[in-house]
Amino acid sequence: MEKFVIKGGIPLKGSVEISGAKNAALPIVASCLLIEKPVLLKRIPKGNDIFTMLKVLNTLGCKSSWDKENLILDASNITSTEAPYDLVKKMRASYYVLGPLTARFNTAKVSLPGGCALGQRPVDLHIKGLRALGAKVEFKHGYVSCKAKRLKGERVNLKGAHGSSVGATINVMMAASISDGITIIEEAAMEPEIVDVANFLNKCGANINGMGTPIIKIKGKKKLHGTEYSIIPDRIEAGTFIIASVITKGNVTVKKCQPEHLKTLINLLKEHGVDIHKGKDYVSISPLKNTKPLSIQAGPYPSFSTDLQPPMVSLLSVTPGNSTVVETIFDNRFMYVPELTRLGADIKLIDRYTAIIKGVKQLSGAPVMASDIQGSTALILAGLIAKGETHIARIYHTDRRYVQIEKKLTKLGARIERVTDPHAP
Repeated sequence: MEKFVIKGGIPLKGSVEISGAKNAALPIVASCLLIEKPVLLKRIPKGNDIFTMLKVLNTLGCKSSWDKENLILDASNITSTEAPYDLVKKMRASYYVLGPLTARFNTAKVSLPGGCALGQRPVDLHIKGLRALGAKVEFKHGYVSCKAKRLKGERVNLKGAHGSSVGATINVMMAASISDGITIIEEAAMEPEIVDVANFLNKCGANINGMGTPIIKIKGKKKLHGTEYSIIPDRIEAGTFIIASVITKGNVTVKKCQPEHLKTLINLLKEHGVDIHKGKDYVSISPLKNTKPLSIQAGPYPSFSTDLQPPMVSLLSVTPGNSTVVETIFDNRFMYVPELTRLGADIKLIDRYTAIIKGVKQLSGAPVMASDIQGSTALILAGLIAKGETHIARIYHTDRRYVQIEKKLTKLGARIERVTDPHAP
């Protein structure tokens, strides 16, 4: 097993290019099951989650190949409509195949994804949406089976206990794109990744309107056609590098991003005291002198992203004064906090949703362990400024989203290495 070894204290300088958005690429890859002709996808990030999704599609009979950085998918000869537990258990996003399989083949059998390190993330809204379109759903032996003669458009409300569901919005939108009639999704999630999936499907011949708003209207088509498409930049990776520049008092230009998707983060950092300049597809951060504590509440887009909450807590842990961060999406998002306190952070959890952060002057290196993808970035950013060495175990979490993050950080001047951990089980 591998780990990161970081020697902190170096301000980051230079420029970094952002990869394609993982959370858009995964459903777009899955949606290719709707299409009987080859599709060429550009800017697909080669993170481990993408390769897991490709294994799921390969199991179903979809062919995949790489042409340099482009991914070619051909789902013209699907041989199975069952996604097995051994693959789905590795990544919840595998569940995105449920809608496309049901819509195109009138049947799907997909393993229930089970629990999640960030807390329970039920699939009830996915099922609600597919049932509304006419699918008969059964649960048996840890699998969900969907059957339908032909899905038919309907009005469905996808508001859940923690707000609108990104996954359910995408799954229902994909299924409705080749159903009969008109589907209207109320309380739809509004994330940029949903807009990207809709734009891709429209380029394949779908008729989807209203994406990016709470009401999405889909006029079903009989079939979709192949196309070429480029994935949007990953706003979470971009935000991570922006915060990395701020926390190290560096001067970094984040290129090939979409500043519009980062508006909430940028506004918060300006309130924090950061000098930020943005262009059409880049954001530049200058070294800051005086910073202010913040009160932040993470929530669905366009609110502050829950995925940027962990690295932001690392920043606030060395910001003078008291900051408050409230989480509204995931039950266990603060799992990384005990590891951050091992580095010297002063963070008090009021409950599982609220953290009070008292800024300290200096963090100190220590062995720590990543618990999830974004929790790992909180530890990486803390390690970049900690005195001494920080050793981060279980970095396979990081590799699920970030493509060789250590190489991008090294290019900016960071002292970070990926090494084999001889003590790992």
